[in-house]
Amino acid sequence: MNDSPRARRRVASERSTPDGVVTVPPAVSADRALADVAASMAEPVRARILCCLMDGHARTATELAAVGDVAASTASAHLARLLAQGLVTCLAQGKHRYYALAGPSVGQALEALLVVAGQPRPSFEPATPPALRQARRCYDHLAGHWGVRLHDHALIQGWMLPAADEPGAYRLSEAGAQALGRLGVDVAAAVDARRRRLACACMDWSERRPHLGGALGAAWLQAMLTQGWLDPALDSRALRLTRRGQTRLTQLLETTQA
Repeated sequence: MNDSPRARRRVASERSTPDGVVTVPPAVSADRALADVAASMAEPVRARILCCLMDGHARTATELAAVGDVAASTASAHLARLLAQGLVTCLAQGKHRYYALAGPSVGQALEALLVVAGQPRPSFEPATPPALRQARRCYDHLAGHWGVRLHDHALIQGWMLPAADEPGAYRLSEAGAQALGRLGVDVAAAVDARRRRLACACMDWSERRPHLGGALGAAWLQAMLTQGWLDPALDSRALRLTRRGQTRLTQLLETTQA
């Protein structure tokens, strides 16, 4: 019989039911897990950060430090606690790290708590010039309001699926290849672009939500320019949505997966 301290601890943690079935309780009880989550939210600076992120837009640690009115090092410590608790996620892009709520369930929990507290849900008010916010180039792919909407639409339709081996990257589904091909996107050229990722989430600095980057994002923008959906401005990165583009994008985005 194994009488080691480890074995004794295991046996002590087990419980037998009347019919002799041995059960092992979960590592963390529901009340303890709830207390841990509540403690992570209860600190005033962390609560302020979470409320700020409820609008669905990501922000950098520097911006969240300003929101919390604390030093950058203090904000980093608070963000590390929220990350460890699974309340926020972090997307690294270049030298910046963008933080957002970990998912809809976190936002719903916060909103329910705000109802109890008698407070309204925070809103997002961008300061980006309207022309740049609507549509612009981000290197060689579409950014701004329309870029974010196309990114979200492609995910909802199942055209792109998260890549299991690379956070923030996407793989193209068969349905996606067919749908984008019908939209005039040179999918084959994007797939053959070996020196860059096929598709990835690129954080939009005006919308603070991802638009589509990578070779596929570049091919999609090129298709919209070729077909006259967008007109480039002469003196900026802004792109003007044409009447044809307005009609076609409206039709496209009204299409939902059956």
